Amino acid sequence: MIKLSQILVIGSMNMDLVVETDRYPKKGETIIGGKFEQIPGGKGANQALAAAKLGEDVEFIGACGNDSFAPKLISSLRNGGAKIDNIFKVDGVSTGVAVITVDKKGNNRIIVSPGANYQLDENKIEKIKDKIIEAEILLLQLEIPVETIKKIIEIAAVNNTKIVLDPAPAQKLPDYILSKVDYLLPNEGELDLLLDDINLEERSEKIDILLDKGVKNIIVTEGEKGINYYSRNEKLHLDSLKVKAVDTTAAGDVFAGAFAASLMEKNDIKKSLEFAVEAAAYSVTKMGAQSSVPNKEDLNKFLAERSK
Repeated sequence: MIKLSQILVIGSMNMDLVVETDRYPKKGETIIGGKFEQIPGGKGANQALAAAKLGEDVEFIGACGNDSFAPKLISSLRNGGAKIDNIFKVDGVSTGVAVITVDKKGNNRIIVSPGANYQLDENKIEKIKDKIIEAEILLLQLEIPVETIKKIIEIAAVNNTKIVLDPAPAQKLPDYILSKVDYLLPNEGELDLLLDDINLEERSEKIDILLDKGVKNIIVTEGEKGINYYSRNEKLHLDSLKVKAVDTTAAGDVFAGAFAASLMEKNDIKKSLEFAVEAAAYSVTKMGAQSSVPNKEDLNKFLAERSK
């Protein structure tokens, strides 16, 4: 089958229920929060929106319920330019929901109720198999079942579709999945949990083990400390852009989507990482998940203002 110049994102879609707070409550304590918002989110949908707004030809595949949240999530993706023709609607289950508190420093705490996201099973993936085969780049996360991820990767790997995996929420993954990943995008905590049965202190040892397992490229995101890239033949560090953080909720998702979009366009790892760092920096200056995703014009304006 002929490859299309397309990014395919398969993953979660959630409605984010966001409350601002000066501080987090202690055990057994009730406090008065600030502003409340319902903002479209979900790691998969966030990344698809970022890739679509910062690139071209992006499709999102996920699952939602038949409730009031679903149309809003689908509309957000459509308005951002993502194709949404293969979203599965599941009766009798809620659309995914994330309950998020954001403190005055922009830090967040998140509880996700997966809902329909966990109904995205292997049978549904079989129905969209051709989409995986045709795609040039496949972008995945871990808010859908791991068995589904395995099925997707089985199809992608034998058809030379580049696999980009953001291993979040953090969990240990079987070697079969890791061995097929072209670009792995963990943060520091996720890097540790990928190897939670191996007692290691040095970052270099963890990286070597993942490369030995078959991961081709590893990009460790470290927030304010920037990012570090590793492959068998290259190491690279990029500083983060210094900004005043308002909300860090979607920074990792914007990074992943922007990285995939730039990789598709330029096929240059350093330029793609630089672009992703810039997009993620923009996102933390805005409130919410998909509401913080820039398009190219937003990002260019942001960078121009910084250069003055």
